[in-house]
Amino acid sequence: MNEEYNGNRDASNPVLSNVSKEQLRQIILDYGAHVCGFADIDRFGDAPKGFHPCDIYSECQSVVVFGVALPKGLYKVDSRFIYGHFNYDICNKVNEIAYKIAILIEREYGGTSVPIPADGPYEYWDAENLEGRGLLSMKHMAVQAGIGTMGKNTLFINEIYGNRLTLGCVLTNVKVNSDTYAEPLCLPNCNECIESCPSEALHIGGVTQKKCRMNAYGSSVRGYDTVECNRCRTICPMRFGASVV
Repeated sequence: MNEEYNGNRDASNPVLSNVSKEQLRQIILDYGAHVCGFADIDRFGDAPKGFHPCDIYSECQSVVVFGVALPKGLYKVDSRFIYGHFNYDICNKVNEIAYKIAILIEREYGGTSVPIPADGPYEYWDAENLEGRGLLSMKHMAVQAGIGTMGKNTLFINEIYGNRLTLGCVLTNVKVNSDTYAEPLCLPNCNECIESCPSEALHIGGVTQKKCRMNAYGSSVRGYDTVECNRCRTICPMRFGASVV
């Protein structure tokens, strides 16, 4: 654990039993999430400075992470408008669920909670390299909460929903036991996403955001946002989860 955060553990903080944790998980799924996991603050000791949950909420003891999946059919059509619309719009649903979770924890479990935006706004922006970083890395939050694992090109993969999840999280001072880590899901001998990237933006363990952004996003003549490329997602053998492999 990062020693900087040891002082935040207060014996008076609410604690959820394992039974209560499962009850909370079911409520979150009933809100419309497809997956939900929990991570104790100890799991984030290696987070970069400025991107640790306690950098946002100093009393954070646990992180609640959840995801909402896009339908499989959106991977079978042109990405520009239909996929693009729902890919952007689903963030509103995720933010709504995060808000409801935060209110629920404060009302029913006696804690304090901070919902985190699923996408923007965020502060970090490297204009030269067109590189942005969210307030927290939702993908890394989800890995620590046991929801799934990271692919070679940093796409997040879940066993059931593949790479189709939009992730959200809530920081809370309620102590919740961490869920078990997920087993690796990216196929060891597969590099299809990297080899198929038209802008050569992908490499094992990372992505050059400038190359990706310049090829992946655009706008229509009328000014609607478009997704010009989502090939790294649709080419992945794990796109629909482990059951299709």
